[in-house]
Amino acid sequence: MDLRALRYFVEVVQRQSYTAAARALFVTQPTVSKMIRQLEDELGTPVLRKFGRRIEPTDTGRIVLERGRQLLALHAQLQAELSDVRQAARGELVVGTPPLAHHLLAPLLARFHQDYPGIELRLFERGSRSVEDELKSGTLEIGAMLLPTDENEYETLPICNFPLRLIAPASSGWAGRERVRLDELAAESFIFYGEGFVLNEVVHAACVQAGFTPKIAGRSSQWDFMASMVAAGVGLALLPELFSRQLDRSRLAVVPLDDPQLWWHMAFAWRRGRYLSFAARAWLDLARRTLPGDGRAAGDNGVLWEEGNR
Repeated sequence: MDLRALRYFVEVVQRQSYTAAARALFVTQPTVSKMIRQLEDELGTPVLRKFGRRIEPTDTGRIVLERGRQLLALHAQLQAELSDVRQAARGELVVGTPPLAHHLLAPLLARFHQDYPGIELRLFERGSRSVEDELKSGTLEIGAMLLPTDENEYETLPICNFPLRLIAPASSGWAGRERVRLDELAAESFIFYGEGFVLNEVVHAACVQAGFTPKIAGRSSQWDFMASMVAAGVGLALLPELFSRQLDRSRLAVVPLDDPQLWWHMAFAWRRGRYLSFAARAWLDLARRTLPGDGRAAGDNGVLWEEGNR
């Protein structure tokens, strides 16, 4: 069975689109369609079916999807082990990073490049849910994800832990409040994060628990643009304290969230029991020596950012 056909099939299922899969694989859509047909011809049965706009695997497709992911992960592991033997401290490392984590990881990226100039570091910039999908498929060795994760499936190394804060226009009635309960925001519109961000699920679940379904007025993967939309009156946002400290308080109010308090708890994750390449092991070793290790994060001047450090 052609591994390319398996990879294309897995990509189509994960992205729910032939076009998106082709874009991610850097091939044309007809190429993806041809490989899926080739896979179906070889198996003698369809592997995909459409339900409206959704693409779902058939019964055969579900088996191929599960075993295909395992085969692709094994192939990636084989390539990594052979690369270690051939190249030692050379090659490349792809790290999954949600866009919100860029500010935290920049010093680590710079130090890694300084210590290992022969390794090309590439970033897979998506939300935690997309990063987890790529870890499962074997495309990524390491990715930054929101905690908690399945401890039976992943090993983790904490990066940071910040509470979420309510961001509202400085002219709103929320300005000047010492704290706000989530259920008080039931009538408000929200700016949510981009697709694939687990923080969306965290906030949505907390709102439902508080007795309402949040009205979403807009989305963005960039915290500064989310803040700009809040200042423009589009809606309110819940941002990690790390970013709320950097906002213009003449335009925006920042209010601690209470009942419940929500957290942005990020960690590097990798599949438990999977072989890690030299580059991946070097990255984790450097992260262990660089990060505080208690969920806090170092600021631009080496000062730790944490709850209460104003």
